[in-house]
Amino acid sequence: MKKRVLSLVMVAAMLVSLTACGKTAQTPDTEEPDIQIEVQATNTPVPTKAETQTPAANENQNTETPDETPEVPTVVRPESYVRAEDDDVYEEVLGGFTALGDEAKAASTIAERFMLFAQAEAYLLDSAVMIPFTTQGGAYTISRIAPRTVPYVQWGNDDDRLHSMVISDEFCTPAEREEMLAEWSKAVAGQGTYDPAAYLQSKGHTIQTDYTTTFSTAPVTIDWLNTSSQADTEITVNCVEGLVEYNNLGQMMPALAESWDISADGLTYTFHIRKGANWYTSEGTAYAEVKAADFVAGFHHMLDTQAGLEWLVEGVVKGAHEYLNGGSFDEVGYVAADDYTLVVTLEAPTSYFLTMLTYSCFLPICESFYQAHGGVYGMTEYAEASADTNKYTFGKSEDVASQVYCGPFLLQKLQKDSEILIVKNPGYYNKDIVTLNSVKWVYDAGENPVAFYKDVVAGVYAGCGLTASSGILDLAKEDGNFDKYHYISDTTSTTYFGGLNVNRGTYELAGGAVKSPKTEDQKIDTQLALNNKNFRKALMYAFDKKTVNAVSRGEDLALQNVRNMYTHPEFVQLDAAVTDKDGKTFPAGTFYGDMVQYYCDQLGMGINVKDGTNGWYNKELANKALEAAKAELGAAVNYPVTIDVVYYSASDANTAQAAAYKKVIEDTLGTDNVVVNLVEATTSADYYAAGYRASNGEAGNFDMFYGSGWGPDYGDPSTYLDTFLGEGAGYMTKVIGLY
Repeated sequence: MKKRVLSLVMVAAMLVSLTACGKTAQTPDTEEPDIQIEVQATNTPVPTKAETQTPAANENQNTETPDETPEVPTVVRPESYVRAEDDDVYEEVLGGFTALGDEAKAASTIAERFMLFAQAEAYLLDSAVMIPFTTQGGAYTISRIAPRTVPYVQWGNDDDRLHSMVISDEFCTPAEREEMLAEWSKAVAGQGTYDPAAYLQSKGHTIQTDYTTTFSTAPVTIDWLNTSSQADTEITVNCVEGLVEYNNLGQMMPALAESWDISADGLTYTFHIRKGANWYTSEGTAYAEVKAADFVAGFHHMLDTQAGLEWLVEGVVKGAHEYLNGGSFDEVGYVAADDYTLVVTLEAPTSYFLTMLTYSCFLPICESFYQAHGGVYGMTEYAEASADTNKYTFGKSEDVASQVYCGPFLLQKLQKDSEILIVKNPGYYNKDIVTLNSVKWVYDAGENPVAFYKDVVAGVYAGCGLTASSGILDLAKEDGNFDKYHYISDTTSTTYFGGLNVNRGTYELAGGAVKSPKTEDQKIDTQLALNNKNFRKALMYAFDKKTVNAVSRGEDLALQNVRNMYTHPEFVQLDAAVTDKDGKTFPAGTFYGDMVQYYCDQLGMGINVKDGTNGWYNKELANKALEAAKAELGAAVNYPVTIDVVYYSASDANTAQAAAYKKVIEDTLGTDNVVVNLVEATTSADYYAAGYRASNGEAGNFDMFYGSGWGPDYGDPSTYLDTFLGEGAGYMTKVIGLY
């Protein structure tokens, strides 16, 4: 299950180490596939939209080997390093990707849409600008939390909602977990109910009503519509409710919308807002009733802030694109017909629209409270008003009273370097379903995992991952907790990946921290090399994920959480058979990942996209790609090319992974060709600033960064793939140094 749009997610396994992914742990086929190493000029144009066919027909895919293509245009070395125009670089490295995505969005059936998105994803993977690495889950874990007690869904914010969590005073045994999961599966199939609290009590457990966990990145705002970061919203979504919500069986349920109607043409959704639900202050005082106008206010405010949520609704909700480009909000299809009726009009029928509603961009705000705290409407007006922090006081993270709440919890404390606290909302209309009285987050940068484990054993925290590099796994084996309680945690749909900076603009942080050791000549060498597709492919094939991951997970789970494509391979499947332009037919029931694999094979990539495999690593192909790159780059590049990787030195796991990455790249490609510079960040703030919290592509202070991830927002592959759209439309392009 998992998660939320526009949310860059810190790789937990690197700092505090908790989870990871995996299906079957198998290695790629040993026979060498038919690989196409491209030999072309670095500045060869990518086909225009009109010229672009499916990835299999892409004219840029040269099937000849380097030896068969002796003449290569010369690459000119610039006299000094100057950052290029983002649009030009995007066109060079991902020029055909947007066209393929547009074709998918214009498909007439869902099956055709998924197939065409699979072609687009294969193109993205073949570009080698991003390299999928891991997912969440799949780690040795001990926990007092009963399984499947929070909303169970692969997308949106709902799996951050904790109101239904069931926690015991004792660790659950593997046998108890298996029995509870069996009951859960029956309930999903409609064969009974799932009551883990009653089950645990029958086994002698005592149910706890207070939950304590940790955080390493504090929210920078409590305005849930003015952020696209999961670090901000994972707290606040517990305090606000949307139109609908998934339950722990994976079923969509009414929330603040008691019911809804969909027009016959699929364009108009009419939501009937629940009467008697209120907004409350942080102290629990009723402030106002929730009205349909609050949802309109939230949508309007979300568009005005332009904080990274707005692109999700462009082209979906009628008039949103026009408003963002200077039009009137009066033309936007988000209208309160009366106090309890919200009418949403779409640009076109959108099969997955209801699944989008569980993401934060559709949450309400209390309109009267917003206006009372300086809130205004209009993008220009908002920008001017919010700049005056004396008058605009809405949603400030330093003040829990600067927001009102309509959900199951109230935010009562937010101390960025120590503690965050939410407590049960006594006025919440559905308070009987809330199993917890409070949730507390305690600041922990992951610098002392052994102390954290001891707190888990003592009952301070409900559970933790058992990682090798932290020493926790050995401790758990020594004290017997591993044998008695360990299980392998669920995998999720979140994908963490490595990004190669193809247009670097920052080489040290403000004040000189995390400074690159590169000379000016080395900056030129690196950027020329990273703008060469074969050089990127050399790094792609040289990335031995199993070895790098083993330093934190241990050898036995080294592949358990490895991911090899951007979208979860089983995220969606075909509802009907579909045939592509070349006559390839995929039967109904085909998983999305199987189609991506087919198109990767058509491109001659030689990778395995299944979870749980070391699906990209191939030393021979890495060196073939490197030789092709050197032939293309000629004398323009001096070797070794230096690759900066930033690591957080206070985290043993992060430090060990960075060192492992350096070793596998240099061992595979040779230090006469590539040298990895490990650039130290001594504080978590500096580590985040170098990549995760970088405001845009130019601010990214790295050549290769693997501290970001993406979780889906709704049930369609576009929720992943749109993050790499050009012209600043894609949120994750900043992880490759663009926009």
